[in-house]
Amino acid sequence: MENYRYKILIVDDNTELVNLIAAILKEAGYREVLTARSVKEGLKVFHESRPDMAVLDIMLPDGDGFLLFTKMREVSEIPILFLSAKDEDEDRLFGLGLGADDYITKPFLPKELVLRVHAVLKRTYHIKEEKEEAVIRLGEHEVLPERAVVRFKGEEAALTAKEFALFMKLNQNRGRIVTFDALCNAVWGDFYYGYENTLMVHIRHLREKLEDDPSHPKWILTARGLGYRLMKEQL
Repeated sequence: MENYRYKILIVDDNTELVNLIAAILKEAGYREVLTARSVKEGLKVFHESRPDMAVLDIMLPDGDGFLLFTKMREVSEIPILFLSAKDEDEDRLFGLGLGADDYITKPFLPKELVLRVHAVLKRTYHIKEEKEEAVIRLGEHEVLPERAVVRFKGEEAALTAKEFALFMKLNQNRGRIVTFDALCNAVWGDFYYGYENTLMVHIRHLREKLEDDPSHPKWILTARGLGYRLMKEQL
């Protein structure tokens, strides 16, 4: 999740705690953390800055977090997490009954706060976790199996269905010989007889996309009379 995109407001009259929470969230990647120390100041910052989420202490010098929550809810549906030193079911249930998104009790572990904030934002804004795309490396060439493309020096070339099936079969057995029969079966299924010559054509096209010099391959090697072998990357 791109944490820096989300603006978080913290309202608590304890300056030391506010600074600590701000530091924890910034360390977790939330670049814009707003702070306030009262209901009045919290409302002012809320209306001026339009945060994406608020963390509210219950006990404030000019009221309480419940009042601030109600006033925020009159104009916005941003997620709100209550923060309190009192571990009492009444406060927790009252806050959740008002429609709060979560509740955390002081003292808390920094990681717990980050996880709760992250979970609330993810749930509210339907954030999808970004996962790193799988990459199979052959020197400067990269195969991205999730999209069936080859990337080389910033340019991408799509693999055909048969080229992709051949490559994945070779990669599953990387470093070992894969027989002609096994490769044909991976592409054409049980009824692959007669496709041996066609296999050679697809291997040539695959080499054109994966090799610096397809006529002198260094990745997809021929095992004469047996099949082909995908070389392991040299470390």
